Order: sequence, then structure tokens, then C-alpha cells
Amino acid sequence: MLTDKTLNPQQQAIRKEMRDFVKSVPRQLLLDMDAEKVVFPREFLQEAGRRNLLGLRFPQAYGGRGLPWTVEMVALEEVGVLGTSLACLWSLVSIVGEAIAVFGTEEQKQRYLVPMLKGELAVAEGLTEPRGGSDFFGATTTARRDGNSFILNGQKRFVVGAEGADLFLIYGRLADEPDPKKGMTAFLVERGPGVEVHHVYGLMGTRGGGTGRLVFRDCRVPVENVVGGEAGIGRGTEVFHQMMIPERLTSAGGAVGMGRAAIEIAARYAHRRRAFGQKIRQFQGVSFKIAESLTLLDAARALNQGAAAAVDVGEDPSLVRRLVSEAKMFATDTAWTVVNHAMQILGGIGYTNIYPVERLLRDVRLITIWTGTNEVMRAVIQHEFYRQFLQQKTDARDLEDDAAGAHFVEEKVYGDEGASESKL
Repeated sequence: MLTDKTLNPQQQAIRKEMRDFVKSVPRQLLLDMDAEKVVFPREFLQEAGRRNLLGLRFPQAYGGRGLPWTVEMVALEEVGVLGTSLACLWSLVSIVGEAIAVFGTEEQKQRYLVPMLKGELAVAEGLTEPRGGSDFFGATTTARRDGNSFILNGQKRFVVGAEGADLFLIYGRLADEPDPKKGMTAFLVERGPGVEVHHVYGLMGTRGGGTGRLVFRDCRVPVENVVGGEAGIGRGTEVFHQMMIPERLTSAGGAVGMGRAAIEIAARYAHRRRAFGQKIRQFQGVSFKIAESLTLLDAARALNQGAAAAVDVGEDPSLVRRLVSEAKMFATDTAWTVVNHAMQILGGIGYTNIYPVERLLRDVRLITIWTGTNEVMRAVIQHEFYRQFLQQKTDARDLEDDAAGAHFVEEKVYGDEGASESKL
């Protein structure tokens, strides 16, 4: 659990700034976004930029603060209390900014990253395709070289900011490269000719972010807008793997904020609400839900901080992939459980719009699906675990030897005689 005494000075300062910012967000904006009266809240990003609260991790030379992930996770929890839409829009600067900061040219950083961090340039990312889903490398969007440009054709769906963003990070496969992993390339595509919004989705929750389907029809993208310029052609797979760090950590951080918001509302309600002659918080059925929720949220915070610290110190990429996937899976599953507990504590009134718990429930459902479903996270976690576990050499105790019959080696039968171990 992160308390005032366990937060370092940087974390304390950012938490205070983020809480001040979050308090300034108009209540009416949240209501209008949920009612789909607002399609894209540009003023939210502008205000965050004015306060220098966007892209906290990026170098000060480009307008960031040069802060570590362990600090950004504290900020993410605070913005998460607003719900998925605004937390996502805030996070997109961190996500798209990662590609530019890590792989971009100096010209790309000056042209795009600097105004992004000021809140002057709104960004979005296109990953998912109608036939692709979680199969990123099944993408059919193609990029054909034509002189000093690429011609992009294809489509991306579920793009938060499709309606409203100025710049899109789009992955396309080089048309003359049959292997998608070798031909995948990341492009910075400005809104303009060849970029069409074909559908803005009616969503169960996470509304007001202009989520839609983009169609690229002979969209001309200059070579200098390949992430990394000429050197970035065909490096989209490398960009993608790096991008999964901010994709998943931002989801994990915001999830804890949403869960915290819901359980705080429910805990206050349980303290005030009386039934059968006593406060309902005194009933085990209610108090145990509060206890479980608090424990899950504390565990999620701790895992988030551990994953963030691993990124900050440059841990082995395989371990980083595992930890950020664990954080995303656990924190979003936790948020779903906690918000459901909160609604159960409130009872019937929690199912109405008298309290914001019903909106949080609708919002939270999405975060177990996006940036890789939690089923995909489980697949990644075990895969990266085995990748390291089966190759590691250890001087630790031989645990299998701690059994009375350990020496009966003929009893240790694993399958077909002479069969080799399964490949990873």
C-alpha cells in the first residue's frame, strides 16, 4: 500500500498536482461525455498541458518532467477516478509519446512530441483491425512505397480519438514483404486527405472519447513520418513490443483509481445507511466486501509499482513483458471485482444514476478487454515465465529433494520415453 510516508517526495508532489487537476474537471463534462453530448473533450487535454501534467516521463527538453514510471503510476491512479474515457485520453499522450520519444527522429520530437505535451496536439493510436482483434500480426493494412512517401490502405477500429485527434500512430505492413513481423512499420499519420472516419461506436461505457473506425484510402504519408524516419522502415514489430509497456501500465494505473473511487463511495454509503437497526457496514456481508476490495486494491498498487520499477531500472525485456502483463491483468480484474462489490453494497440505488458507480461499472468492463484481453495477458505471463524459468541456473535449494521418496527416480515418469521437453 502507498501511504503518505511510503510515497517519495516526487510521488507526493505529483499526487497533489493531479488531485488539484482532477478536482478542476467540470462535473458537467463527465455527464455530457457519458450522455454522448461531447464527442472529444479537447479542453481537458489543453488544461492538463497548461499544468504540465502530460507525458510526465519524457525529457524536460521536450516539455516533459523526466519522471520515472513509479511516479507516473501515482498520477494514473488519480486521473483514473474520473473513469476510463478521460484516463485513456490522458494516457494516450504517454502511449503515443513513447513511440516518438524512444524511436522518433529529432524532427519528429520537435514537430509532434513538444505540442503533444503542451496539450495542443491530440493523439490517438490504431492497433485493432476488424479481422485482427488480438492478432496484431494478422493486420491487413498495407503500406506501399512511392518515392518519398508511403501509400497507406486499410482500416483500424476501436480507435479512441478517431473523432477528434489530430495525429494517429498507425501500424501498416509493407506491401512487398510477405512476413508481417519483418514488414510491420509504424507511421505518424496526420488527419487529412485519405483518412476517413467511417463509424463512431455506440459504447456501453467509456463514452465521449470519439471512439471509431478509421479507413485509410490511398493515404499518402511522407517517409519522414515513419516512426524513426528511413531507419524505422520495417521496425514496427520493435515499436509494438516497446509500446506494450505504456499500453498496459497506463491501463493498470487507471484501473486502481476507478476501483478506489467506487469502493470509497460504497464505504461512505455503508457507514451512513441503516437497516435492521444498525449501520449496514456492521453486517459481515458488507464488511467483508470492503475488506476484500481494500486488499485487492493494495495488492494491485504494489504490483503496479513493482512492474514500474522493473521498467525504470531496465530489467530483462522478458521479465518486463511478464510484469506489465501481470499488472494489467490483475489491476483490471481487481477493478471489475471491486466496482461490482461497490454496487452490491449500494444495492438497488447503485444500479441507478444517483451514484456514479453504475457508470464506473460500464467503464471498467472495457479495460479487461483492451490493450490485449486478460486472457492474452495470461498467455503472455506463463510464456515469459517459462522462457526464463527453464533456462535459469540457480544455486538455490533443490526443492524436489525434500520428499521421503525423492530417490525413487524410476517413479518419476513424465510421458513418452525419450521424448524431448516441449518447446516454448
